[in-house]
Amino acid sequence: MRTPLTDVENDIMRVIWDAGPCSVEAVHHVVAQNRALKETTVRTLLRRLEHKGYLQHHSDGRAYIYRATEPSRSLAARAVRQIIDRFCQGSVEELVSGMVEAKALSQDELNRLEDFVRGARPRDRSEKEQRKGGQK
Repeated sequence: MRTPLTDVENDIMRVIWDAGPCSVEAVHHVVAQNRALKETTVRTLLRRLEHKGYLQHHSDGRAYIYRATEPSRSLAARAVRQIIDRFCQGSVEELVSGMVEAKALSQDELNRLEDFVRGARPRDRSEKEQRKGGQK
């Protein structure tokens, strides 16, 4: 399991996830709009993120171009799975019902989630039986 991202590391990863492969200078240009970081600090953070396994780089002349090793959605899914395992005894239902009860989801989010789940359900009985291992 990788070390979790700090807030500043997350900001740097967000730049790379949003823009795609980036040079140190490109990352610094975006991150420096909201944080008072020197380019050398950004360079150090990029190396740390590479060491942690979040980034890889290749050389383009003298510049390093960094890219994410996986999409943010995959990382988020793994993080949520850890939360489910640690706090909800492995139950996705427990997590979602807890979020609903805590009013952590807006009505619009609940509607979109419902539509997504309905779209993922089997369309007819034969598909349902296939999911159960062919039992009839």
